[in-house]
Amino acid sequence: MGVEAAPTTPMSTENFAIPLEDAPVDSVRAILQSPTCATDAPAVLLAHGSGAPMESEFMEATASALVAEGLSVMRFRYAYTERAAQEGKRRPPDRMPLLENVHRAALQALRERIPDRPVVLGGKSMGGRVASHLAAQGVPCAGLAFLGYPLHPAGKPESLRSEHFPRITAPSLFLQGTRDKLCDLALLERELGSYGAPHVVHVVEGGDHSFDVLKRSGRNEAEVRAEVVQAFVAWARGL
Repeated sequence: MGVEAAPTTPMSTENFAIPLEDAPVDSVRAILQSPTCATDAPAVLLAHGSGAPMESEFMEATASALVAEGLSVMRFRYAYTERAAQEGKRRPPDRMPLLENVHRAALQALRERIPDRPVVLGGKSMGGRVASHLAAQGVPCAGLAFLGYPLHPAGKPESLRSEHFPRITAPSLFLQGTRDKLCDLALLERELGSYGAPHVVHVVEGGDHSFDVLKRSGRNEAEVRAEVVQAFVAWARGL
């Protein structure tokens, strides 16, 4: 989905490396963007999905739009995307334990830089799933925000990724499109019956897993993107 750029907002940007242990790379790159004006809004750790890195158009525009609304946002690479950037070729996602370890390191880096603000673990698809695993393991956070939770592989609704839902205690937001092939909404509603925390499902009418909509929907990408960002911000400010 092409995402309309957020309005110009004074912000600071920090590019840095997060050191790792027991990983195939020594460190991963990260970007922290914050509004220059004082704010008490949550900070967001925004993890990328399996097929697009933190520098993708979707991730960059989403981060900028959230910062324009007063939230600080940190993006980071997982180890496999760091290796892909270094080697100049695509790589498959790492296994869950390594994804979780890198995600933990990124969360620690964010808390070191913004120690006085609540942190929302947000993520696109796979990144949100990894965040949910950390929350289920007891990693503290103010909330979870899923930009398209991948409840099951495309075409395999029987292979659910919800076994950990009952162990999650953080308030959660699910932003889900009605045409998302990785999340049957009826199945999500059923699985959320055992969810361990308060949760909100915001349905994006006509949106697919990337929130793309068909031309015949009568809506354009900018309108859909604004809906997603405003739902995210309203929920985060209510935590």
